[in-house]
Amino acid sequence: MFKLITRLSAAAAFVIAGLGMTTVSARAAEGFPIKKPEEVEWSFAGPFGTYDQQQLQRGFQIYREVCAACHSLDLVPFRALGWEGGPNFSEEAVKQLASEYMITDGPDEFGDMFERAGQPYDYFPSPFPNDKAAAFANNGVAPPDLSVMAKARGVTRGFPTFVFDLFTAYQENGPDYVHALLTGYEDPPEDMEVRPGQYYNPYYLYAATLAMPPPLFDDMITYAQNEDDNPDNDVPQTVDQYSRDVSAFLMWAAEPHMETRKSMGFSVLAFLIILTGLTYYTKRKVWANVEH
Repeated sequence: MFKLITRLSAAAAFVIAGLGMTTVSARAAEGFPIKKPEEVEWSFAGPFGTYDQQQLQRGFQIYREVCAACHSLDLVPFRALGWEGGPNFSEEAVKQLASEYMITDGPDEFGDMFERAGQPYDYFPSPFPNDKAAAFANNGVAPPDLSVMAKARGVTRGFPTFVFDLFTAYQENGPDYVHALLTGYEDPPEDMEVRPGQYYNPYYLYAATLAMPPPLFDDMITYAQNEDDNPDNDVPQTVDQYSRDVSAFLMWAAEPHMETRKSMGFSVLAFLIILTGLTYYTKRKVWANVEH
């Protein structure tokens, strides 16, 4: 029975590996992305990484002032902005922020839908009433929701890089990709014709061009005073910095409990190491004087 299970596990691993290689090979055959994203230094990288609270607050400001005009954040409630391990806005700030949004609710006693001011338990509303309206306003393509974008997108790292990633706990390919995409708009090659309404970006995962125009420009956003009343005037207001901040915020939106997960994982590993040592010591103690 054990041999059968072992063989089945090996076969499953082979199939999964084969599927992964097929995906990578197909992507490579298509030739996209033309350029691979560079690794960016993130505060949340590695097994002991944590989110930078001030960076998340800046990233949220960029999302709200720029990205929210087209992209939704359907899976993130307002109250999450006050959770520990995140932007950690005060309770009053979260309530004030939520009240600035109008939420469609109902039906009421007459069976009609109505609008009301948002509450902390509400989720960020979409900028469009439905997908068709979103597509109509954006050249026929509805902008994707950004709730899990930092986990759903990312350039696959092939062999043998992904082997080392297992030991370094590398999981930043999503933020790396978002940062590269936002900073990667270029003039197209001379021999390439770009259709109207399309923009050349060699870091785009699925083609050489995309419908989203460059969303960020230097000095377009003045960072607000943060929650600790410390002005962020010393932070560069450049496309690169904007991209880093909003990429970090989207990583948090996709995995708001990352710090708790890492802390729990470390505790579990420490427990298993201690348990292994005690088990070995017990085995030696019990069987030391037994002939075998």
